[in-house]
Amino acid sequence: MGTKEQLLRLLEDNRERHVSGAAMAKAIGVSRNAVWKAVEALRAEGYAIDAVTNRGYALSQENDLLSPQGIERFLPDNRAFAVTVRKRVDSTNAEARRRALEGAAEGTVVVAEEQIAGKGRPGKTFFSTAATGLYLSIVLRPTLAADRGQFITCAAAVACAQAIEQVTGAESLIKWVNDIYCDGRKVAGILTEGVVDMESGRFEHAVLGIGVNVKPPTDGFPHDIADVAGAVLGDHTGAIRCELAAAILARFWDVYRRMEDPALYDEYRRRCFLLGQPLVVRQGASRVRARAVDLTPDFKLVIELPDKSRRELPYGEVTIGSIASHP
Repeated sequence: MGTKEQLLRLLEDNRERHVSGAAMAKAIGVSRNAVWKAVEALRAEGYAIDAVTNRGYALSQENDLLSPQGIERFLPDNRAFAVTVRKRVDSTNAEARRRALEGAAEGTVVVAEEQIAGKGRPGKTFFSTAATGLYLSIVLRPTLAADRGQFITCAAAVACAQAIEQVTGAESLIKWVNDIYCDGRKVAGILTEGVVDMESGRFEHAVLGIGVNVKPPTDGFPHDIADVAGAVLGDHTGAIRCELAAAILARFWDVYRRMEDPALYDEYRRRCFLLGQPLVVRQGASRVRARAVDLTPDFKLVIELPDKSRRELPYGEVTIGSIASHP
């Protein structure tokens, strides 16, 4: 870890508390001049660092840039994540997948300030502007069979909803199967991808991607999602992205390690707001009226069709309402 990175960790650990240049130099083992150069380098990257004569340097509480140091200070000591933060990537899932193929360990995390080709499902993009969202992907090496991959997505949905509530206090619900809603608007999406060993039917690795709209985009959401998309915070104030990233990681890791525990199903079902609602189920170019009546233990959505027959959906695109309201 270089001088700049060590200095940032020191500033994050003492956020809003001034630390003298001499104390920093001693803690890191460098000269006062090296400390000054590292401070200037961080400022050039956008970090708001206050300097007060005879008191030293302090990182502003309103500084909301993402960094490994900022995220790791909120993580419990027993959580072994290797966190990397990039300014811009094509997608964090694509970057994490490349690292998984190179042998990256489980718990490798890629976080980005901006995605230029954020991925949704199936084949959709995820709107991912700089400085207003949280986009992260985790390399996993699960032991479960590939046909139970839905458990990873549902564990992430529960963890993301819980983390948003923990950090912001906003009630967070789940729209089956992979979206998080606050105040009736989608604030987060989840995408799980994997490579499967065809002989064993098990994952060689999986990549879990989570995207959260933390703050409203300066220019608003694109027209095609403006009626649905929302943000966790109602304005641009507040520095919560590092804390939220850590909360998502910590809560996911807890659930991931016990995905077969019935508590995961119970919590997911409790937060799933589709149950009992009239739906439009999209199947290719066709649309079918139905009603969501239940969830199976492996997270398939049970729908009731107009003729009272029932079907289990392992995945699919569903919308609350009638066909007439969804042209």
